Amino acid sequence: MANRKLKNAELDRKTVSEFKEATKTPIIIILDNIRSLNNIGSVFRTADAFLIEKIYLCGITARPPHKDIQKTALGATETVAWEYAEDTLELVTKLQQEGKKVYAIEQAENAVMLDKFEPLKDQTSAVIFGNEVKGVQQDVVTASDAVIEIPQLGSKHSLNISVSTGVVVWDLFSKLQR
Repeated sequence: MANRKLKNAELDRKTVSEFKEATKTPIIIILDNIRSLNNIGSVFRTADAFLIEKIYLCGITARPPHKDIQKTALGATETVAWEYAEDTLELVTKLQQEGKKVYAIEQAENAVMLDKFEPLKDQTSAVIFGNEVKGVQQDVVTASDAVIEIPQLGSKHSLNISVSTGVVVWDLFSKLQR
């Protein structure tokens, strides 16, 4: 049969220990005051899929273990490195001092459209995703090295945060693989 769907056992997925030892994609995800536990879990799954370096959970963003995070993360909270940081702005400053480039994912003046953005291959990029209603805090946007905007052509002005994370991470991952 052509195009037979693969069974889970045929996918050759990494074990938790293999994941932890694997070379990571030089991307850090920062969640700035995310309310939805399901969104947080979905971000963990996306981070697992692309071997993301780390997730920072900031402000009111809930932390594992929590049943609603686990429900959508499907075990990714056990593979992906994560850390809680109370203050997003302090975290941004710390990461910049470590030599990482920090990008707010937001709609803002002078934003670079995602399709035009080129990540630096020799440097870790930290991408910040904001609250479902208010977005990334203005002081965090101001402190970022740049703002990246996801082009949207329809009538709505935003995407769900877990969808935005998937779009941005896939785009950066694919550009880093070239």
